[in-house]
Amino acid sequence: MLLAHLSLPGGADLEDLHELQLLAESAGARVCGVVRGRRPRPDPATFLGKGKVQALQEQVQREAVDLVLFNHELSPAQERNLERALRCRVLDRTGLILDIFAQRARSHEGKLQVELAQLEHLSTRLVRGWTHLERQKGGIGLRGPGETQLEADRRLIRERIKHLNKRLTRVRNQRRIRRKSRHKIPIPTVSLVGYTNAGKSSLFNRLTGARVHAADQLFATLDPTMRRLELPGNRPVILADTVGFIRHLPHDLVEAFKSTLEEVVQADLLIHVVDVHNPGHREHIQRVNEVLAEIGAEAIPQILVYNKIDLSGRAPRRQRGADGGLRAVWCSARTGEGVEGVLQALAEHYSRRRRYHRLCLPPGAARLRALLYERMEVLQEQLAADGTWVMELSMDDAEFRWLQNQPAFDPAYIQAEAESVLAPTGS
Repeated sequence: MLLAHLSLPGGADLEDLHELQLLAESAGARVCGVVRGRRPRPDPATFLGKGKVQALQEQVQREAVDLVLFNHELSPAQERNLERALRCRVLDRTGLILDIFAQRARSHEGKLQVELAQLEHLSTRLVRGWTHLERQKGGIGLRGPGETQLEADRRLIRERIKHLNKRLTRVRNQRRIRRKSRHKIPIPTVSLVGYTNAGKSSLFNRLTGARVHAADQLFATLDPTMRRLELPGNRPVILADTVGFIRHLPHDLVEAFKSTLEEVVQADLLIHVVDVHNPGHREHIQRVNEVLAEIGAEAIPQILVYNKIDLSGRAPRRQRGADGGLRAVWCSARTGEGVEGVLQALAEHYSRRRRYHRLCLPPGAARLRALLYERMEVLQEQLAADGTWVMELSMDDAEFRWLQNQPAFDPAYIQAEAESVLAPTGS
């Protein structure tokens, strides 16, 4: 495989080229060379100039290359013209990412999403390869055979896209029902987001003890995984591992993976995982935030987790924001160094949203008392002489609404309420 990179004013830089090589290797290709060029603007017909196309053609023949990968998005006409000139397959950056997603999709939903994105991409690249059938002019001897092959292909793709959208709509509805059932039990959802290969799955495994596939490659995770995580103080959250982001994430992929990305949009908190060992990690943060804004998740609170300090030689540390809460944690998901800071940041975040409540439960409310111990943080409890349980709890608004909806609950049980639970717990 040959890589082709064209330097344009304000376009992709050499770091993008390195990322393209990582993408190619993640797809299983062997890169045997890189062809670079510089132009003020792409050539409308071949993207590269005539001289560069000729030089690329000679290198393709000399090294018997069967694929040329462009670090840009090519138009259908440019892709067709380049394949005709180079006499080998030509693929752009979007096509490569779609190919990687097709390799990595494991779940039924993931395969549907990838196929939909591939068909959306292919529908713009159907070329007139069946011109011998396109004779539909009027007159004797000029009437064609009916529907041309090109039109038949387009119709089949449209029908398949329509079918996939219907199936994905059912998947989205099922996911929405599961999310609604989760919301009946007031457990907040935390989503891991970040640039691809930042270490999200490794951190997910470290925090939850799961065995999600984690590898040092781009887009190792496509299908979302959710696990229950117990925070200090008997405070459970649902932790979700999601697909990674990348520069110039194809719009077709964003649309196709909308049901998966809904787990990010519906989350109460985002853990933004950053590969601090990568020299371009600051730009990666910006790119991830751009995608979050595109899917409508820019307003969700974030905790930055700078991962892979074991590779960068940094020490674990924590940084607090202007409100005193933990806003950034430096750790290594691989070695576990500093990971306890992530748990502390989560615990503090939800502590600040909780209120202090004192409840007096009569002896007949034993079932409600058992539920409170099971799902709430009970700070302390005293048994009165008349058999009444005096309980001190911390609850956020969702938990308090859940308590109010319990059949055995009586508003008269509430004896006291405070704005923050931080003072009573002494934390």
